[in-house]
Amino acid sequence: MKITKLFALLLPVALIVGCAATDTKSGTETTAQRSTGEVIDDAVITTKVKSALLADPDVNAFKINVDTSQGKVVLKGEIKTLVLRKKAESIAKEVNGVRSVDNQLVITG
Repeated sequence: MKITKLFALLLPVALIVGCAATDTKSGTETTAQRSTGEVIDDAVITTKVKSALLADPDVNAFKINVDTSQGKVVLKGEIKTLVLRKKAESIAKEVNGVRSVDNQLVITG
């Protein structure tokens, strides 16, 4: 069981790091301009935020996309209520390494 959880946490990191070599826009800079360490740090933060959201039984984390750049987390997707929207933001803010959270979650009711 522990191996499954570890694999579930490391797989997204591996996928993000594998895609880090692509030249995609991230705000005003491209990932090609960032060091591998910065990309890995952001991937770890993204994984920790997503895992924390998945661990919460009230938040439907499968409808939430988490992106991180330089410690700044962006939450996008759908959430059922304003209370859950605030809860998701709070969960993200509690993760070590998160500098700020841009909560773009849309309330679907």
